[in-house]
Amino acid sequence: MASPGVFTLLCGLLAATLVRATLKPPVVLNLRAEVIREKLTQALEAHGATAVLQQLPLHSAMREKPAGVLSSLVDTVLRNIVWLKVTSASILQLQVHTSANAQELVVKIPMDMVAGFNTPLVKTIVQLHLESEAQATVRLQTGASGPARLVLRDCATSPGSLRISLLHKVSFLVNPLANMVMKLLVPALPKLVKSQLCPVIELAFNDMYAELLEIIRVPVSLGPERLEFDVLSPAIQDNAVQFNLGARLLDSEGKVTKWFNNSAASLTMPSPNSAPFSLVVRQDVVNAAVAALLPTEELVILLDYVLPELARELKSSIRVISEKAADQLGPTQIVKIVTQDTPELLLSHCSAKVAQQIVLDLFPTSEAYRPFFTLGIEASSEAQFYAEGDRLMLNLNELRSERIHLMNWDINRFEPEVLKNITTDILISVLLPNENGKLRPGIPVRMVKALGFEAAACSLTKDALVITPASS
Repeated sequence: MASPGVFTLLCGLLAATLVRATLKPPVVLNLRAEVIREKLTQALEAHGATAVLQQLPLHSAMREKPAGVLSSLVDTVLRNIVWLKVTSASILQLQVHTSANAQELVVKIPMDMVAGFNTPLVKTIVQLHLESEAQATVRLQTGASGPARLVLRDCATSPGSLRISLLHKVSFLVNPLANMVMKLLVPALPKLVKSQLCPVIELAFNDMYAELLEIIRVPVSLGPERLEFDVLSPAIQDNAVQFNLGARLLDSEGKVTKWFNNSAASLTMPSPNSAPFSLVVRQDVVNAAVAALLPTEELVILLDYVLPELARELKSSIRVISEKAADQLGPTQIVKIVTQDTPELLLSHCSAKVAQQIVLDLFPTSEAYRPFFTLGIEASSEAQFYAEGDRLMLNLNELRSERIHLMNWDINRFEPEVLKNITTDILISVLLPNENGKLRPGIPVRMVKALGFEAAACSLTKDALVITPASS
C-alpha cells in the first residue's frame, strides 16, 4: 500500500488534471482510442484477417477488364502469367483517432503484402511489394429499431495509400510485364479490399463491440448482493468512446433493490488525456455499494471477558455518574452495539468519510432486561480507498464520535459527554475491526483485466470514485 505522502502527492497530481463537467449518468466508462485499437486488433486476429489477405484472388480480379486504355493490357498480361497470388501478408498497427468533426472515430488498418507471379519468360518468381490501408468510420447509430449503438461504416481503401513496387530487380524481358501487372493491380486491389476484407473488419468490430457490452454487464460482487451496469447511451468525444451507464443493486435472490439512472447529480470527470480507460462511479452508487458491504447489524459482547481494560475504564466513568450503578456492574456486563440504517459515504478530493448512526446499550449483567442507559452516537471514520490487483479495497480508520446523546436511562440522568471517550474506545475496539473484516475481501473489478490491464488504481473527486489502470 502506498504511504500517505505518496497518496497525497498522487491526489495533488490528479486534482491538477481534473476538468469539471456536469454529467447525469450514475456511471461513465471512458475507453481511449488505444483501448479500441487493441481490442479491434485482437478481433481481427480472431477472424483471420491476415489469412483473408493471403487468399486474395489477385489473378481472377485482374480478369475483370478495366475501362479505358488498361483494358487492352489484360489479355497480354494473362497470356504471360502462370499464377499470381499473395505469398505473405501482415496487418500493421492500427490507427484510431477522432474525425475532423469530432463525432466519429476513424479507423485505419495498414496492410503489408508480398505477391508473386510466375511467367514463362523467366524461371524465378517475380515478387511485388504491395502496401495499402483500409479505412472505416465508427459512428453512433440511433433509430426506432433499437437502442443507440456504435457501428462501423464506409470501409474502403484509404485514398492515396496504395503503393506497389518490385521487390527485386528483374530482367529487361520481364520489366514491361511486371509494370503491366502493377498497373492492373492498382484498380483491382482496392476492389478486393472492399469485397473481401471490409466484411471481415465490420464483423470483427461488431464482435468487439458485443464483447465490450459483455464486459460492462459483468456483475460486481458485493457480498450476497451485486451491482450491475447497463449502457444508457454510447458517445464519441475527445478521441474516446464514452459509455453512459445505468446501475442497479440486486439482492441475493436477484431482485432489484435500488435503481440508479440519470439524475441532477454531477460528476467530476478526469482529463480526457489521462488514462487508457476510466470508470467514474457517482457518489450515490459508491455509497450504496459500501452500504451493501456494511449492512445494519447488532453486536453483543461480554466486555469483562473480551476487553477487560476497557471494562474497568467504563466502570470508573460510570462511578462519576452513580456509585450505586458502578457497583452493580458484574463480570457478565454486556455492551450491545447496533448500527442504525446504513453508513453514508461522503467524498471530497482525495479523501472520504463514512458516517454512521450507532445505538449503544450497557446492561449490568447478562441476566438484566433493562440497560443502565442507551446512547445515540453519530460516528465517522476516515475511509481509505486503494487497489490491489483488480480489486478495489476499502479500509476504515480513526473512528470518531462526532455527537453523543442520551436516549434512555435507568440510573441518574447524566451528560453523555462524560462517556464519550470510553464509548469511542469501545467502538474502535469492537465495531471498527468488525466492519473492516467485512470490507477485507474487497470489490472485484473484473473489467480491469477484461480490458487488458493487470491492475487498477483508484482516486477520488468531490463527487465520484475513479478507477483507472495502474501505472506500469
